[in-house]
Amino acid sequence: MDIVDILKIIFCIPFLIYSCYSDIKTRRVSNNVWLVMLTGGIFFVLYDISTYGAAYLPRLFMSAGFIFVFVYILFQFGIFGGADAKSLIVLSIILPAYPKLQAYSYTFPLNKPLIDLFAFGIFGNAVLLTIIVPISLAFYNLAKMGLSIDKPAYIFIGYKTKISELVNRHIKLIEKFEVVNGAIKFHFKRGGVEINEKVISELKTLSEKGLIKEEVWVTPGLPFMIPITLGFFVAMFYGDLVFELTKYLILM
Repeated sequence: MDIVDILKIIFCIPFLIYSCYSDIKTRRVSNNVWLVMLTGGIFFVLYDISTYGAAYLPRLFMSAGFIFVFVYILFQFGIFGGADAKSLIVLSIILPAYPKLQAYSYTFPLNKPLIDLFAFGIFGNAVLLTIIVPISLAFYNLAKMGLSIDKPAYIFIGYKTKISELVNRHIKLIEKFEVVNGAIKFHFKRGGVEINEKVISELKTLSEKGLIKEEVWVTPGLPFMIPITLGFFVAMFYGDLVFELTKYLILM
């Protein structure tokens, strides 16, 4: 067991927990969080270089370089948030490979990952864990509306809420709306529609005129730092969920 790996984990955990708190509260995480984390993590990088020599550098560059390119592409497509990307980049620098821990005669992670890039394993775990969200939304919608759902395609990505309850919520409209020949047309909007006072006012006016119902479909803004943090712990103790699930499906 490498005591330095334990120190790295202890060092990273407070930053991840705080980022979850900030993400839930404001859907944002200050750049200062990752700057401080990276600054402190440099000491671990310097220690590893002094201990393992030049042989450590290829692993570091491969981890940081791969994760940077990977999350940058996702960010450009709007799939990934800035805080999510920065967290994985910093983690890829501090912990290029999976940490090796031992406790109670067990060696962690319990399953050897196919790709020994810790941050990539965290990302895969986080994505897999977010599957809980659409499943939970579907159960909620079915419990609330039964089979009389006007737009079944939305049950996995959102829920219906009253227009009067749209204020100060971390949600977006699933659809954009427009007036066409005196009728209101709704169209699915990729990424959702930002809700502001103007949008709420327009919806209220349309509802009062009887042109639309008093409930609209909305999609919640997922604080992705939560699944990233959970993915961190899963990767540390269990390994790569995506690889293990794939292996299970192939061998079953």
